[in-house]
Amino acid sequence: MQSIGALFFLTAIAFAGLSELAVAQSASRGEYLAKASGCISCHTNYEAEGAAYAGGRPLGTPFGTFFSPNITPDIETGIGSWSDAEFIRAFRDGVNPSDQHYFPVFPYTSYTRLTDPDLLDLKAYLFGLEPVRQANRRHDVSFPFNARFGQFFWKLLFFERGPVLDSPTQSETWNRGRYLVDAAAHCGECHTPRNLMGGMRESLYLAGTPDGPEGERVPNITPDRATGIGSWSRSDIVNLLQTGFKPDFDNVQGSMEEVIEHGLKDLTAEDLNAIAEYLKSIPAIANTVPRG
Repeated sequence: MQSIGALFFLTAIAFAGLSELAVAQSASRGEYLAKASGCISCHTNYEAEGAAYAGGRPLGTPFGTFFSPNITPDIETGIGSWSDAEFIRAFRDGVNPSDQHYFPVFPYTSYTRLTDPDLLDLKAYLFGLEPVRQANRRHDVSFPFNARFGQFFWKLLFFERGPVLDSPTQSETWNRGRYLVDAAAHCGECHTPRNLMGGMRESLYLAGTPDGPEGERVPNITPDRATGIGSWSRSDIVNLLQTGFKPDFDNVQGSMEEVIEHGLKDLTAEDLNAIAEYLKSIPAIANTVPRG
């Protein structure tokens, strides 16, 4: 009987060790996804020397100024009380645990394409962070754009729920590149012009806009040779994402500089090459982005 008890004890220890290892591996994968998705850039108020992921960063838009929320695992002011299902629903459907619609400044229109396992890995990473008690700031947006119920109708017009299945006619690398560009890194949210209602103009997907976040000029990243990146090689694209330098040795600035510094530069060579392969394959769109 003692030997049986010892066996159960050792088995329990083994399972506990495997469980802890699985959680650590999940969190590690989640940290990688957070870097690919630029989470820390939007959810950290660098100008005010705010804590990482504690929110409060202002984002100016034509509709007003939005402030990013606290996504640390603080129970009262962050997301520490969220269940797995609530976390997935936020990304998949753009709805918070209180059944309120998110404004599309939170790019759930792209994040909806993320897979459930990736989202659970991301949750494991965020829930392993140090909780920060910091209340969320109210958005400085006037009526009717501050009405959350209006987002229900906005979604009917401009939101397509994901995720998206891999294309069987494309390579594994191409599919990975599409997943990173269209879902995780949500490139289209900044690099695509929007209509008067804030919906992306799909006919100009990734073709650039002079009216990006904070009024930034966002370049055309389709493979058009005259107005986009058609003359760039794949290695040029990879080098930009690693260093922030373009083929002409000019460097990116503003939001893109942050996204590279706090995330994209840490992606694997395989993933950066996948992004480059995908961007080189999409339809070339001639669209000159005026300089501000």
